[in-house]
Amino acid sequence: MAGRFAPRPTRTTVRGGHVGVPGAAPAGVPRPAAAAGRSRSWTPGDPLDLGLVLGPLRRGPADPTFRALPDGSVWRTSRTPAGPGTLRVSLRGGVASGEAWGPGAEWLLDRLPELLGAADDPSAFTPRHRLLAHTHHRRPGLRLTRTGLVLESLIPSILEQKVTTDEAYRAWRLLVRKFGEPAPGPAPGRMHVMPAPRTWALIPSWEWHRAGVDDKRASTVLRAVRVAARMEEAAAFDDPARAQARLELVPGIGPWTSAETVQRSHGAADSVTVGDVHLPGIVGYALAGDREADDAAMLALLEPYAGQRHRAARLVLLSGRMPARRAPRMTPGDIRRL
Repeated sequence: MAGRFAPRPTRTTVRGGHVGVPGAAPAGVPRPAAAAGRSRSWTPGDPLDLGLVLGPLRRGPADPTFRALPDGSVWRTSRTPAGPGTLRVSLRGGVASGEAWGPGAEWLLDRLPELLGAADDPSAFTPRHRLLAHTHHRRPGLRLTRTGLVLESLIPSILEQKVTTDEAYRAWRLLVRKFGEPAPGPAPGRMHVMPAPRTWALIPSWEWHRAGVDDKRASTVLRAVRVAARMEEAAAFDDPARAQARLELVPGIGPWTSAETVQRSHGAADSVTVGDVHLPGIVGYALAGDREADDAAMLALLEPYAGQRHRAARLVLLSGRMPARRAPRMTPGDIRRL
């Protein structure tokens, strides 16, 4: 996607208005010093919808690493190779602006265009179903984000294995808030940076239990963070399939988890999620009226979109065409019974 990346090398003074945003930390709560942040701007050559692009990075409405404010800005925290960082992204008059704080600020700003979909090529997608053509036209601001970070998507994806989304979101929220660190800079209150790999590895078993994470998922996270450097190396792979293969070397990480990860870390347009409870039926119903579709049927329906199957699935979900629910929702488990 064509665009213009305009660095602004001068430091931006942190103003009181930033500190006073809704949800800011109350007086007396220790936070990192609100040092001056750094800023960059980037002008995309095509429409851009921040909510559509960055939305997949949000793990529930109370995600401590993600906050969308009423002014349209999006705040994120990340643990970058340079250290923790906080990023605020806003869009005004067709120009995307990023402000960042913490040791990872420059790393985050250098990758702002890719985070906002600069490496994505929506023109490679050719709709072959009326529903997708309509949705593609109605959502011109959809771009596939590329974070360039693996663990920040891999760990929450592991937590989402075989449980309800509410359970997974709760586990992520509790663990990040307890074992992560407060977000650098003037971030909205209670934002945290996810724990470092060593910190994940040292979380006691009873804390996983309190967060509702069973031994199988906790063990998978522990195996992943023990080879954190090898996991993060996959972010540099040009081929998302090769990155998935690297992640799947860790026992407990299968095609579902690896696809959910590279969709975010690599902006992988073709990494369709298989093994999902609901997605095959949703795609089958939207494209063929088949609410009983399994993975094989879903992949057959998406075959005309080879190279763009994840984008096609995203458009199906954005279309709003869903089969009526006929079975009870998956009920939360109680690991105390295991």
